[in-house]
Amino acid sequence: MGIAVLTMKASVIEMFLVLLVTGIHSNKEMTKKIKRPKFTVPQINCDVRAGKIINPEFIVKCPAGCQDPRYHVYGTDVYASYSSVCGAAVHSGVLDNSGGKILVRKVAGQSGYKGSYSNGVQSLSLPRWRESFVVSEGKPQKGVTYPISLTYSSSKSPAAKAGETTKAYQSPSAPGTTAQPVPLMQVLGTTAVEGTHTTLPKPPPSAGSTTSSLRPQPVGQRSQELDFWSTTTYTNSQNTPTNPGIQGQDSGAAFQKPGGEPELWKPGSVLLDAGFVPKTELSTQSLEPVSQGDPSCKVDLSFLIDGSASIGKRRFRIQKQFLADVAQALDIGPAGPLMGVVQYGDNPVTQFNLKTHMNSRDLKTAIEKITQRGGLSNVGRAISFVTQNFFSKSNGNRGSAPNVAVVMVDGWPTDKVEEASRFARESGINIFFITMEGASENEKQYVLEPNFANKAVCRTNGFYSFSVQNWFSLHKTVQPLVKRICDTDRLACSKTCLNSADIGFIIDGSSSVGTGNFRTVLQFVANLSKEFEISDTDTRIGAVQYTYEQRLEFGFDVYSTKPDVLNAIKRVGYWSGGTSTGAAINYALEQLFKKSKPNKRKLMILITDGRSYDDVRIPAMVARHEGVITYAIGVAWAAQDELEVIATHPARDHAFFVDEFDNLYKVVPKVIQNICTEFNSQPRN
Repeated sequence: MGIAVLTMKASVIEMFLVLLVTGIHSNKEMTKKIKRPKFTVPQINCDVRAGKIINPEFIVKCPAGCQDPRYHVYGTDVYASYSSVCGAAVHSGVLDNSGGKILVRKVAGQSGYKGSYSNGVQSLSLPRWRESFVVSEGKPQKGVTYPISLTYSSSKSPAAKAGETTKAYQSPSAPGTTAQPVPLMQVLGTTAVEGTHTTLPKPPPSAGSTTSSLRPQPVGQRSQELDFWSTTTYTNSQNTPTNPGIQGQDSGAAFQKPGGEPELWKPGSVLLDAGFVPKTELSTQSLEPVSQGDPSCKVDLSFLIDGSASIGKRRFRIQKQFLADVAQALDIGPAGPLMGVVQYGDNPVTQFNLKTHMNSRDLKTAIEKITQRGGLSNVGRAISFVTQNFFSKSNGNRGSAPNVAVVMVDGWPTDKVEEASRFARESGINIFFITMEGASENEKQYVLEPNFANKAVCRTNGFYSFSVQNWFSLHKTVQPLVKRICDTDRLACSKTCLNSADIGFIIDGSSSVGTGNFRTVLQFVANLSKEFEISDTDTRIGAVQYTYEQRLEFGFDVYSTKPDVLNAIKRVGYWSGGTSTGAAINYALEQLFKKSKPNKRKLMILITDGRSYDDVRIPAMVARHEGVITYAIGVAWAAQDELEVIATHPARDHAFFVDEFDNLYKVVPKVIQNICTEFNSQPRN
């Protein structure tokens, strides 16, 4: 009996093990048959803005051709959510113009977005925006699940063309139908608070009417600030409070009634209809943000366009399109470039001046409305007109911005340009020439001034001239021209002796000077500094004090206004010690002038009251070799021969001596005069 029981138990265990192994094998086979779903990357269009997409992080595929200036981008590295997603990817260098996959991550809004030109895309600047995003290569991060379809804030999103899922607040149903409540989370997207289950109330149907969604229309820029989830209610213009379920705050907002005019709603009650657009949609439907302009390209620009009869209507249209493309690429605004247009034929006429249009959008609209005047091609007369009339304060000239005139010529001028251009250059106007379809061999006899473009431009170094073989190639000149116009350091004709230098003062703080005389030296430094136009793009001031040792009091990049520089000079403390002038020159070359901007004149003004304890010859030679122009100012016991060694050749123009500290002020006008005489003697090329 016992043996039988044991045999039966063994059989049961064996059967159990067989079933277990069979089940495991079966599960493995089932696992092999189940294929994991392949991740599908959503496709979007070039014009889709990041603010339209609610998802906080996602991977998308961009098509080719997103380098087009129509797809606006705001910012650099971190972009405002009003930007084109794919345009930002091209600007940042993550994609080229052939498209591809990118990873997008939403981040907080910024207080300012700086525009820049990169990878064929002109990004615009923007003072502030509510939300930002960054882009990187479209590689999924470990542990992160990305959506296979995107959630948009509006069913009218341009991305809907690509077949993506959209989620937006739906209008209430007509009377007699059942309207499903829309969860607040779904309406708000990423702005909703987790765990909130509040639903929007269904509006009470009014008798004898159909219910339509009332969508707020933005009033100016106010729509960016609307907050429909606050505690203030709205009334209509008759102060009729209805439907207390919808609340908001603002001093007033226009709402479009079905079939009627916009009506102003005021704080104090609610909207008559719950079919409004939530904040996430409203803000993205607001007017395009108006840029303040690119501050790195602050220029006052005049375009002289050819309206002569010989150009023809077709080429005149191409010329206007070129202007519009330049206006778009420049990022026009009060903090950046401003642009006006003069059309010339027999006589020039101002189409609009610098202060007429303060953003690229309005400027492009105005350009489109320009009509051709006809007549001859009197370019010289037009340049004289611009010099005498266009760049005036009443026309919007800012004074602090370089003046630039771009002259477009079809063929050749019918008058002389050399003298008019010389006068313009001497007035500080940077003359650029764009010539299209120049004269052929048998036509050159009609050209009044051969090589007229080189005679007219600001410098004969090729920087200011563009020769275009035919009008259909003109569009290729847009970006090179914009880049040169914005390179303010190279706009040589707007440079003067007072706004184009980095000036380093090397101040003797040795014991022989004394506290009282040291204050007199500082006053001399301040008096010289006052004569210059000081800013981060004009003249910059730095200072070094020396004894046996050296001390950088402040560098070129520390103070960018004249009051700040003068206050910094006043605060310099007297050091006291020996006199090692040679070591001080070496120190200034290393600590000051190595950080000077390219294309800036480098001026060293050294003040000392005695002979140096070390050698000054080799440091002075190094300074000359590095392009530093040195002025040596000696007082009291300073050695004349040593001043002449330190000073740039010829010494009579760069070395000065006074017998008393109180006479230093007499040297100021002579130093300024010599600086300007030397600057103005530079050849034009």
